[in-house]
Amino acid sequence: MRLVVKIGTSTIAYPSGGLNIRRMETICKVLSDLKNSGIEVIIVTSGAIGMGLGKLGIKQKPDDMPTKQASAAVGQCELMYFYDRMFSEYNHIPAQILITGSILRHEDRMENFTNTMDRLLELGSIPIINENDTIETEEIVIGDNDTLAAVVAVAARADLLVLLSDVDGFYSKFPHTAPGAKLIETVMEITPGMEAIAGGAGSQLGTGGMITKLHAAKMCMDYGCDMIISNGDKPELLYNVREGKSFGTRFMHHKE
Repeated sequence: MRLVVKIGTSTIAYPSGGLNIRRMETICKVLSDLKNSGIEVIIVTSGAIGMGLGKLGIKQKPDDMPTKQASAAVGQCELMYFYDRMFSEYNHIPAQILITGSILRHEDRMENFTNTMDRLLELGSIPIINENDTIETEEIVIGDNDTLAAVVAVAARADLLVLLSDVDGFYSKFPHTAPGAKLIETVMEITPGMEAIAGGAGSQLGTGGMITKLHAAKMCMDYGCDMIISNGDKPELLYNVREGKSFGTRFMHHKE
């Protein structure tokens, strides 16, 4: 089984931009255990800008592009240092891949990217992918890495993409503000009504929201990959992937 896990900014960092050490240590431990069980693991990580802001002492997300890119350069070092240290404890080798939105427009680049991921997995590594925020200016482009994660899942021919977010899944109403909102466990088709429910950016440091997750789900569903939205505060739920149990909201793919 090939699994892509997208770790969002709200999962990685506190609102201050500092790393949520306890949560991230648990995520790395669970993913290492899943890899030990025979599952191929690919990570799409957010958080470079947020962690860079925290390390630089910048309290709020800036509006200007140079500061965002400078923060990403600092934060990416911090992110990969942490991933390398944590996965090394479990005898796994992480590999950094930084890509830009242009990969979507060039078939040869996409093929090279896919070949690199395949070889890294063959060698037993864990690819860790992020958008190259230091040089990309078309949206720092893809939307809190939700769409990027879907692109990676499709390119990698993954069986499942899991988006770790700050909610348990997709609800019948926006759960932070609407009482009585119910978790929808299975989605076979994304409707205009669901898109209307989806809100904007979920955190001060992130750039995406539920609408970008629905767009990612549609891409996966169309290309034959299931997608799950789950709460990053409950990383142990990832064990359900191996055990075949349901969790969060699962978007079922359309292709046989």
